[in-house]
Amino acid sequence: MSLNARLEPVLYLFAGLFGVAGVALAALAAHGGGGEANLAASASAMCLAHAPALLALALGNTRLRTAWLAGLLMIAGTLLFAGDLVTLRFSGSSLFPYAAPTGGWAMMLGWLAIAAGAIFRVRT
Repeated sequence: MSLNARLEPVLYLFAGLFGVAGVALAALAAHGGGGEANLAASASAMCLAHAPALLALALGNTRLRTAWLAGLLMIAGTLLFAGDLVTLRFSGSSLFPYAAPTGGWAMMLGWLAIAAGAIFRVRT
């Protein structure tokens, strides 16, 4: 069993979790965000952008050799980026220094891993 196939349930799991988190964070930003609603809104946007991407990676894992790498980078990046913003919103402090930028870089590298899949094609 390929690494892509073994990771498929994880991609589905995080697609669903990021989807629900994105909607919940959007509601928080709209109805109870207070002066820092922008933090919840930004976290929501990243969750909602990466949920369908993870779903697509799970569905297309047999066609994209780099799906496992892209998925792991996107999961880690979204958790760091959105998690840091939510932690900052509710506690007033960051997860750790540069957590959000580190997450942002991981998300960008995940998208580059998808692009690299065009070069490292699956032989059919």
